Amino acid sequence: MGQEFSFGRVFWVSMVTLLLETALALVVAAVYSQTLESPNVGGHYGLGVLALPFLAAAGAVLAAVVSVAIVLPAVRLSGQLGRRFGGREAWWWVPLVVAAILAPPSEAAALSGPVDWQSATSSWSAATVALTVPALIGRSQRRRLLGAVAAWGLLAVLGVAVLGAVALQTNLLQAYRPPTISRTALVGTWSDGRGATLTFTADGRATSSSVRDYELDEDFNVVAKACTGEGTWSYAAGGDPWNQEVNVDLPECEWAPWNVGGTQEQTTLYHYVGDPDSWDLYKLRRV
Repeated sequence: MGQEFSFGRVFWVSMVTLLLETALALVVAAVYSQTLESPNVGGHYGLGVLALPFLAAAGAVLAAVVSVAIVLPAVRLSGQLGRRFGGREAWWWVPLVVAAILAPPSEAAALSGPVDWQSATSSWSAATVALTVPALIGRSQRRRLLGAVAAWGLLAVLGVAVLGAVALQTNLLQAYRPPTISRTALVGTWSDGRGATLTFTADGRATSSSVRDYELDEDFNVVAKACTGEGTWSYAAGGDPWNQEVNVDLPECEWAPWNVGGTQEQTTLYHYVGDPDSWDLYKLRRV
């Protein structure tokens, strides 16, 4: 890098690269999440869009901190080590230095709780790769590097997003949909696996034994209570798998309609526990 090396230049290249890597990871995660079982959370993605400006600002701050604390020292130290031990700078010093810088905090994080060395090693390896990329790009002496990184990176993010959307629309990737059930399929006993049961009979009677009911107290804390009683039930198809509802009317229990989830082979009925955006669910499975 010699005389033309500029930490300011490396800093901005690192910032842009890290933000683009984050955007790419979010796009991949969003596409992949469509294939996983998930609850029907109304407005979840709308709230996510509204939060984008705040997430972008926080991401920019974090990218700046990481660039100053890790990427810039890695670029400088790798150059010094290359010149000292090899007579010239070599790109392969960069991942070694980044891995060494990340090793102590990764080990400290692993030791701060129950040690899972496999997860800790995977996280350390992923972080090493993610931070090596901006460090390697920042070493380049190409003119107008920042503009090229921004343009090609943005093109990559948009390309992955389009390919992901096409794959979901054409079923190359199978998006998750709740199983379509019938009223007859609901007849029987459903359990939470911890002794609580909810039984539906063909004539529309429902019996609950210690099935949990979740409410918010005055301080908006989630409070659970066991609900036992008898009443009636009904099934509403809703015209769409996401809109299926099982309405249970028990005088002792103030339940919202139960949602349908799981798979065709293992259907579940679920309630939200607290804020729906948390995706914390209380599930019943067919016995």
